[in-house]
Amino acid sequence: MSKRKAPQNENPNQEIVDFLVELANYEKNVTRALFKHNAYRKAASVIAKYPTKITTGDEAKKLDGVGDKISKKIDEFLQTGKLQKLEKIRKDDTSESINLLTRVSGIGPAAARKLFDDGIKSIEDLRKKQDKLNHHQKIGLKHFEDFEKRIPRSEMERLEAVIIDLVEEVDDSYTATICGSYRRGAVSSGDIDILLTHPDFKAEDGKKPALLHAVVNKLVDFKFVTDTISLGDTKFMGVCRLAKEADADEDDNPNLFRRIDIRLIPSDQYSCGTLYFTGSDMFNKHMRGIALENGFTLNEYSIRPLGSTGVPGEPLPVSSEKDIFDIIGMKYKKPSERSM
Repeated sequence: MSKRKAPQNENPNQEIVDFLVELANYEKNVTRALFKHNAYRKAASVIAKYPTKITTGDEAKKLDGVGDKISKKIDEFLQTGKLQKLEKIRKDDTSESINLLTRVSGIGPAAARKLFDDGIKSIEDLRKKQDKLNHHQKIGLKHFEDFEKRIPRSEMERLEAVIIDLVEEVDDSYTATICGSYRRGAVSSGDIDILLTHPDFKAEDGKKPALLHAVVNKLVDFKFVTDTISLGDTKFMGVCRLAKEADADEDDNPNLFRRIDIRLIPSDQYSCGTLYFTGSDMFNKHMRGIALENGFTLNEYSIRPLGSTGVPGEPLPVSSEKDIFDIIGMKYKKPSERSM
């Protein structure tokens, strides 16, 4: 998940969603209370899709994922225009600094806490103490302002076109899919998550890093990829940027640096992988629950039948995402229908 702020839209309950996201980030980054983080995040996701303006906590409580404590916070916010807990958090320098530092790509909650303990409380402080940062964190700091900005769908479409063209130039047998919120039809994205496969790569083959490296080298040679954060046997993490179009409007082509990840997976795991990395997280959890109810275990690699002892059997052959829905007896949902 991207570290950027949630996209702003015309959601009638955007202010409620915003304070729930802020609370979720606090619980993840500062208190490390992941249960609370997940609860706030789920409530924010549900309310973000609610079509009409919520006027009371009781109304919100009728939604799946909004419990008693969160509904009371919603009531407090609706009645007073603020939240005591958030006001207190915002006055706490530790919380504010740690939350800010974790917005730098490569800096997690533990690293942010250590940096704060070393006297680093702002992005400006961080720029003065780059000797304390690893390679990934230095790149995250270098492009901090660009990474904070979401990627409009129109730009994602141009990025996709460039990536697909370059991948096909390497070998038109590759399949590359941009997953995440973009594939679900989102109006903007946090970064670019690409799933890559090749028919010559099967799960039984072990690793074939040359397939990934050939694509990355092409993207670097074309000067589309500008920075490499890491390159392993199956995953690349880096930075990319569209070439500036001479006659393009600044708003249409701002020429910003963007985070890009490419994951190479075997072709016989591609359908499960595409399903998983398309998300949403909540939809994946929902689907895994249905799979278990019907005697299967599902993850990003495979779908397997569960025997009477509960031990998973051999992976079932699937050639599309729809095959997976059919196996577990669930009505097929298009990617645009999977945001929960």
